[in-house]
Amino acid sequence: MNNRVLLVAGEASGDLHGSGVVRALKELRPELDLFGIGGDRMKREGMDVVVHIARMSFMGFAEVLKNLGTIRQVMRMMEGLLETRRPDVVVLIDYPGFNLRFAKRAARKGIPVLYYISPQVWAWHRSRVRKMKGSVRSMKVVFPFEVDIYRNEGMDVEFVGHPIVERIGCRTSREEFFALHGFDPRKKLLALLPGSRLQEIQHILPVMLEAARLLSDNGHVQVALGVAPNLGVSPILPHLKEGSGVTLVENATYDLMAHADAAVVTSGTATLETGWFGTPMVVVYKTSPVTFFIGRLLVSVPYIGLVNIVAGKKVAPELIQRELTAQNLVKTVQPLLNDGVSVAAMRTELSVIRERLGKPGASRLVAKEILKAADKG
Repeated sequence: MNNRVLLVAGEASGDLHGSGVVRALKELRPELDLFGIGGDRMKREGMDVVVHIARMSFMGFAEVLKNLGTIRQVMRMMEGLLETRRPDVVVLIDYPGFNLRFAKRAARKGIPVLYYISPQVWAWHRSRVRKMKGSVRSMKVVFPFEVDIYRNEGMDVEFVGHPIVERIGCRTSREEFFALHGFDPRKKLLALLPGSRLQEIQHILPVMLEAARLLSDNGHVQVALGVAPNLGVSPILPHLKEGSGVTLVENATYDLMAHADAAVVTSGTATLETGWFGTPMVVVYKTSPVTFFIGRLLVSVPYIGLVNIVAGKKVAPELIQRELTAQNLVKTVQPLLNDGVSVAAMRTELSVIRERLGKPGASRLVAKEILKAADKG
């Protein structure tokens, strides 16, 4: 049976998680016709990328408003695919602003919709769950606390584990990592993880770098910056002053997370990954004033960092918007670079992250459920 599956992943993280699903689908049924919105990773695994995520990766309300024309154009194109290529199942990966609207259009045409990586309804609008019930046939969630949210509304839901568990890990020992990048083993290593979006680099990286300069002035701290693979070094270089002393680390982010003594991490999945390694961190975030103002009106969670949300308490300190200054960051990071009782306590509290992210195998579990839905039609 030559089933057709339409997938939608609108940004870099969705492309990463979606690539695992595409790989598993092709392993289970090589003749599958897979097409939709994705990035280079999903394309490499065998998906026909009709619309590239480069056209769709907008962050924040203001940015979305600026690009409404593009979004509408892509929506019309995807609706056309529902007719011309008639998929047996639609698979939506995160990206709720677009995907929840597209789910309704697919459902109206009688095409089953499977949603992988839930919209963060627990942070925004729980009322959305009732609306989703009419268009989403099955939810595959990556956090255990999400199950009850959907089950209480009578939706079919399953916790599959988080896909980062499938790929996370180190390739080097601390000694090898330090030698490879020229770090001094006698000094503390501070990791800067500014994010994978251009807006994050623009708003957050300058503050990170200024704080790093102040911290490294005493000569006991060295600084490494993890480069997001989807961005590369080009957006970062204009922010680096000559003689900054910051070492750029490419294609070794997990090793950096694991071997750093402390980290400054932009809010997002990277906080979970850093927490998985038990590395003490400060969670930071800053965006445009308009986006932040609207977000404050809508968000209903006590923390911004996923690591704190999953832990169920504020394990890592958070500096958000106006709080995120170089001086505040220095004061918050400095204690984490000491081998004190508070650092040991944070490492212990972070140990819960591994347990709550589940076991490896999310991509294959989701792929099997996609095939079941496609066969049923």
